[in-house]
Amino acid sequence: MNGFFLSFEGTEGSGKSTQAALLARRLRNLGHHVRELREPGGTPIGEEIRHTLKHSAANHAMTPEAELLLMNASRAQLVREVIRPALAAGEIVICDRFYDSTTAYQGCGRQIDLNVVWRVIDLAVGDTRPDLTLLFLVPQAVSEERRLKRQSTMAFVRDRFEEADRSFFERVEQGYRALAAAEPERVRPLDATGSIDDLKRDVWSLVEPRLANLRSAPAALS
Repeated sequence: MNGFFLSFEGTEGSGKSTQAALLARRLRNLGHHVRELREPGGTPIGEEIRHTLKHSAANHAMTPEAELLLMNASRAQLVREVIRPALAAGEIVICDRFYDSTTAYQGCGRQIDLNVVWRVIDLAVGDTRPDLTLLFLVPQAVSEERRLKRQSTMAFVRDRFEEADRSFFERVEQGYRALAAAEPERVRPLDATGSIDDLKRDVWSLVEPRLANLRSAPAALS
């Protein structure tokens, strides 16, 4: 049995990571085998690349092109080492970001030629594509407020991407909205300004109908 591949996308502070974890828990309660992943990362090699991209003190001079290639090096490893075997085993794969992030962040945000971006993505993922992508959207003011709140906590670790200016994140958001318009069956936008519980219900309303062939338990849980 083939599995189901679900990706979570959105700009910073959209709450997608929280919702990915909540959905994974719900699906496990229903008896599904769930693999939770994140990008960049998800493998030992990918986690080293993640540190270089996001947290390393030596990454300030990283060029957009190096960023694009490192992102997709991590992705290529994740696809072949984890995602494809998990899907072949019939698992549900939930990935916190996948290649749509590269189109939005490196293509639109960093303004790399989208044709170049897509060729690199194609090399990294081949025919491994999400069955459903949930796109979490919040206004820029909300995103900035949430980022500042997160950065004020003791647990915060420097993230190079969060150091970009507002115009960068505006281009990222525009890129995501263009993706949703181009692939409306796969990329489903969600208003992420509401409560966690409201968003949880919205997520389930989109995911539950797609799982008919994978159901391991007869009834959904609240």
